[in-house]
Amino acid sequence: MRKRIISIGLAICLLLGLTPGAWAAGLEVAAPSAILMDAATGTILWEKDAHTRLAPASVTKIMTLLLVLEALDSGKIALTDTVTCSEVAAGFGGSQIWLKPGEEMTVDDLLKAVAVQSANDATVCLAEYVAGSEEAFVQLMNQKAAELGMKNTHFTNATGLTDTEHYSSAADMAKLLQAALHNTTFRTIFTTEHYTTTATAQHPEGVSLTSTLLGKLDGTELPTGTRIEGGKTGYTAAAGLCLASLATVNGKEYILVTLAAPGDHGTEQYNIRDAVYVYRKLADKK
Repeated sequence: MRKRIISIGLAICLLLGLTPGAWAAGLEVAAPSAILMDAATGTILWEKDAHTRLAPASVTKIMTLLLVLEALDSGKIALTDTVTCSEVAAGFGGSQIWLKPGEEMTVDDLLKAVAVQSANDATVCLAEYVAGSEEAFVQLMNQKAAELGMKNTHFTNATGLTDTEHYSSAADMAKLLQAALHNTTFRTIFTTEHYTTTATAQHPEGVSLTSTLLGKLDGTELPTGTRIEGGKTGYTAAAGLCLASLATVNGKEYILVTLAAPGDHGTEQYNIRDAVYVYRKLADKK
């Protein structure tokens, strides 16, 4: 009798769409791997091959930012510390703010350059400053991944550049972002749309930064009460278009991670299109 009552209850929940993820059964995104999480509770509301190991591209930098901020919180470094750009960092290539060897920039400005502009040179500067070398910093990244239970993650660099042994999953990246959002400084820079760094000898007017996510939105994509607060985009030819984002929908916060969406910098940004689509569906959920 008890089993029959439970079965009837579950059937009613299914009919009313009350089970976690029931509303999302018809979601169709371009990315082959995705996950939607309640940011407050960690409850998974919907997923699509979310545990598959894939190249995460610059979404990797969420881990880099978190570790640098933990070094700040421990007193090891300070936001006002001045970091000297090394030859290695200056020559890193990819997305960058064109730091010169020997150029000095504060930890605060470098953090913004990583979070807002996804700058590889700034990323390596911070990794070297915190751990002495990028290689030593990567060890800290993998230790933190293990601590967070990121079972399908292994890092070989701080930036997310392509390496066959550098991988993660949508589920692991959602777990990482949820943990990082507990840090108030991370939350602030993660949701920053525009920022100009302090002037340096090499950049006398500072460096103007625009969010690689928020700078592509005009605020009209989503209904009233729904807003994409911030995110970390990523792209390499191997990784495709990736995105880990935070949104507020009707007063609640949600995390969406999508990996390996088709396209590149010259095509429609399917990672962003997927995010707008999923958050809109979530807002329309009855």
